[in-house]
Amino acid sequence: MTSGKPDTRPSEARARLLATATRIFYSEGIHSVGIDRIIAEAKVTRATFYRHFPSKDDLILAYLREVHKMERDAFDAAIADNSSPVDPLLAIAGSIAQNIQSPGFRGCAFLNAAAEYPATQHPVRQEIIAHRQWFLDTLSTLMAQIDQETADPAARHFVMLRDGAMAAGCLFDPAKVSETFLRGVDGLLSNAERQSAESAS
Repeated sequence: MTSGKPDTRPSEARARLLATATRIFYSEGIHSVGIDRIIAEAKVTRATFYRHFPSKDDLILAYLREVHKMERDAFDAAIADNSSPVDPLLAIAGSIAQNIQSPGFRGCAFLNAAAEYPATQHPVRQEIIAHRQWFLDTLSTLMAQIDQETADPAARHFVMLRDGAMAAGCLFDPAKVSETFLRGVDGLLSNAERQSAESAS
């Protein structure tokens, strides 16, 4: 549990701590990494760490919020750069596929964290759930621009395709996993467009 309010003012030391934690938590897991290692690799004092993050949980929450911000920024760019109903979803799928094939890929940061924090009321778990809900809501909104009636189940289908690809991407050939994922999204969007055309006729 968090033990106080972290210092969230702009700080080079805070940024370094967060960047260090983001790199190590993602590549090695959360529970296995102690605060002492993060302090050492970020080259800050223990007092500096606790001034910005009163507990390890505060740092973990900041890490997840940083990953969420990166994903949200990518989604916002995809939506802003594509005006048709289908193109933003294809752009998002493409971004996910690119991530799967990137060096050091180790799956979804949120699914990885969920495996380490099963207690539903823990603040870390709640942060994960909030991110997942944002992801689903965003997809539902985009799918509704293609076909309102099937938007919610189509969005859930997209999430499941993405989750499967993120899990498989660090176990099997990332290129083949990405290809299969993108083919699944293409089929999902084609079906939505067909449903919309049938409803309109």
